[in-house]
Amino acid sequence: MNLKKVLSMGVVAAMALSLAACGGADSSSEAASEPASTAPVSSEAASSEAEGEELSGSVSTNGSTSMENVIGILSEQFMADHPGVTVTYDPTGSGTGIDAAKNGTTDIGLSSRALTDEEIAGGLVGTNVALDGIAIIVNAENPVADLTVEQIASIYTGEVADWSEVGGNAGAIACIGREAGSGTRDGFESITGTEDACVLSQELTSTGAVIEAVRSNPAAIGYASLSAVEGQDGIVALTVGGVACSEETVLDGSYEIQRPFVLVTGESEELSPAAQAFYDYALSADAADLIREAGAVPVA
Repeated sequence: MNLKKVLSMGVVAAMALSLAACGGADSSSEAASEPASTAPVSSEAASSEAEGEELSGSVSTNGSTSMENVIGILSEQFMADHPGVTVTYDPTGSGTGIDAAKNGTTDIGLSSRALTDEEIAGGLVGTNVALDGIAIIVNAENPVADLTVEQIASIYTGEVADWSEVGGNAGAIACIGREAGSGTRDGFESITGTEDACVLSQELTSTGAVIEAVRSNPAAIGYASLSAVEGQDGIVALTVGGVACSEETVLDGSYEIQRPFVLVTGESEELSPAAQAFYDYALSADAADLIREAGAVPVA
């Protein structure tokens, strides 16, 4: 083979290699661009799609009668936001609600007291959703401004029967309380240690009735949820042990006559998506104003 033919064949081979390289580059470019149109949805988009899925089903709550207003207002808003979900509330009392959570017969138990060590050891988890500050109120004409928890207990059990014994004007004390079964009464008596021992002048069936009874009687003393007494004329909320009843003092624990509102769940039980969503909502900052409106102090 002569030199000219060899050179000619080399040029042809070089051109073939060059064309192949160009063609390969174009193919790689096209292959790289194809996944852009067929790639899976990003995690952020997937999350958005998941959030867009409408919840459905039912959520059962069972327990504390004191939590009726809180659970009621939260349920109403949650169902408005999620029309496919029904939230039910069975006001059976804290003990029954705790048992229901333990037995798995309700999604979320409701308790107006903290769980005991025994209940926690038994597999239950208690999470505070709110705090309930119970204000001690007297008529605006009463000069008494402060009482200790012990003095309040002595008054309600009849051991102290005259205002002069606690720094007030002489005159019999009229103790106003709630009816048996009231959550506020249960909270007041459990905190002051006066269960089944109160001597009442009047036993009334609503917070408003208690406030009105104290307003109309200079000798009266009563108790009501913090939010119910704020801004009321004709009554005064006493300081207890020198501490005023306020959202701040309830939250920091310095005001003694208070109790927690607790959501109770089973440690090993997984909530349904609807129940978990309601649980999370109740504990969120979005629910805080509603909890205040219901008369409690939010913890979120």
